[in-house]
Amino acid sequence: MKSYTDTGSFLGSLWMVAAAVCFCTMGILVKAAGGRFAMHEYELVFWRVIFATIVLGVQACIAKQSFATAYPKAHFWRSLAGTLGLVMFFFGLVHLPLATAITFNYTSSLFLALFSVLILKQYPSGLTWFALMLGLVGIGLILQPSILGHGWLPTLVGLGSGAVAGYAYLQVRELSLLGEPSWRIVFYFSALASVVTFIISTIKGWTMISVEMVPYLLGIGLSAMFGQLAMTHAYKVGRKFMVSALAYLTVVLSTLYGVVAFDEMLPMMAMAGIGLVIASGILAGKK
Repeated sequence: MKSYTDTGSFLGSLWMVAAAVCFCTMGILVKAAGGRFAMHEYELVFWRVIFATIVLGVQACIAKQSFATAYPKAHFWRSLAGTLGLVMFFFGLVHLPLATAITFNYTSSLFLALFSVLILKQYPSGLTWFALMLGLVGIGLILQPSILGHGWLPTLVGLGSGAVAGYAYLQVRELSLLGEPSWRIVFYFSALASVVTFIISTIKGWTMISVEMVPYLLGIGLSAMFGQLAMTHAYKVGRKFMVSALAYLTVVLSTLYGVVAFDEMLPMMAMAGIGLVIASGILAGKK
């Protein structure tokens, strides 16, 4: 007879696979909408976060949960960093190969470990140090073909999305340790991101919404929201290391889809770099 731990691990794995499919779908739709309808990253981010803002806000009101927080400043900086990281990520999705952009964003776990050392003075284990070095080698292998093929700006912005996301996750961890519930952290991030990207999109100019665009925009918002919910549930019911390892399935799926749908044939050097980043992320998540 299987134990509860085994069942939990299996269910957690399935939920993370579902999350990976959702996040890969979001990346595909962002890239497709940006290319097909010439939508800029600010309005794409707006459609990504507005769904979460509305759904979490309504749920909180129905459950009579309090929006009040004793840490408004911490929420503001976490939300601002998260917004910047998401804008940079979407810029990378539009201007870089799908697999490259998603891999750069997934370096957030490496930057999280690095910021933990630099900011919190929390020194990791020898295994984590090895993972960081492995990840840096992987990034180095991806950078050269990316810069040559797509230029400095998209490459640096794409990589920067991982660094900024790593800092945002550091702030999430600190807010969680202060006792802030996860729904409130995500709600304030989504709300601030909605306001900021709405204002910038209004200044920069909105793309006129057509019937043809609606499935893309709904898909971006819904796949991101369901992916977040599935990932959260995966970490709740599954084994942490197994779940964190399966999170990198998003990178694998995006690589395959990029080849099939967008005809993105990455150089062998970049593919080797992606493999090293995946391996380093899995090792960094092993406790």
